[in-house]
Amino acid sequence: MKKYNVAVVGATGMVGRKFLQVLTERNLPVENYFLFASAKSAGKEIDFMGKKHTVIELCEKNILDKKIDIALFSAGGDISKEYAPIFAKHGTLVIDNSNAWRRDPNVPLVVPECNAEDIKWHKNIIANPNCSTIQAVVALKPLNEAFGIKRVIYSTYQAVSGAGVKGFEDLKNGINGEAPKKFPYPIFGNCLPHIDVFLDNGYTKEEDKMIFETRKILGNPNLKVTATCVRVPVYYGHSESINIEFEKPCTVAQVKEVLAKTEGIVVVDDGANLLYPMPITAENKDEVFVGRIRKDETVDSGVNIWVVADNIRKGAATNAVQIAQKAIELDAVKDQLN
Repeated sequence: MKKYNVAVVGATGMVGRKFLQVLTERNLPVENYFLFASAKSAGKEIDFMGKKHTVIELCEKNILDKKIDIALFSAGGDISKEYAPIFAKHGTLVIDNSNAWRRDPNVPLVVPECNAEDIKWHKNIIANPNCSTIQAVVALKPLNEAFGIKRVIYSTYQAVSGAGVKGFEDLKNGINGEAPKKFPYPIFGNCLPHIDVFLDNGYTKEEDKMIFETRKILGNPNLKVTATCVRVPVYYGHSESINIEFEKPCTVAQVKEVLAKTEGIVVVDDGANLLYPMPITAENKDEVFVGRIRKDETVDSGVNIWVVADNIRKGAATNAVQIAQKAIELDAVKDQLN
């Protein structure tokens, strides 16, 4: 079996650390791991895969001699724009967790359960979608195939960890009455209908991301999608209320059956016994949890569903590692060791 050299770029950050956890669990065929971060973190030691790894400063001269096959990026959009092309020109497959490449028509935007075949046409960069989009399309894809989606309305309830360490700390410190440093208002005991910057049309960039990315992943640029994204005082796990209108008639039972048979989905839907997905039950799990499945009685064929997933695992690290696994399976990675 081929073995690969794998780099983790941004290894000391929140998602970078989660990359390391998921890589440990998934046991890819890897010869060597290289952990990259900023000059500030260079030289630190991280225990990983049974040994100590010294963090390497991210710069071109430290990339060239390592024959890296796959690089998992979670270091922010500016770093990705600068360094992903450098890795790519040397034959490395970059799987990028930032927003830097998602809108590029020459870069696949991949959720393996939905559009793994798009991996085949990569040009050494693959984009990992936004965390809120990933869990949504895992549920939407099989329903679209079964019934044809006419329209989607998203309302999201997103954890503070989606805003990184500083967002996490705002909630933690806010419990003690400290003023926020990341968010414009306190998040403890509050909800902020504002994620990322506001655009001229009144939507936020997060909402715009979900709309664009859903269309790209489902392969329908004209799909009717709208979104309202809200930050809530939860540490881990995004929740989404998704209203879907279908082209074809369907029953709630049929929708449940389709979802229950789908890879990566766990249906938790028993209102009589108060069973439904929650962030605390999705935390540190890779699956997407779906419940509160019920008919939308205002349209001829539509449903409401409630979708929950760990935004740092499935919404970031796990999805990227799954892309790497699938690329290896499809023989879509150049072998730098030969």
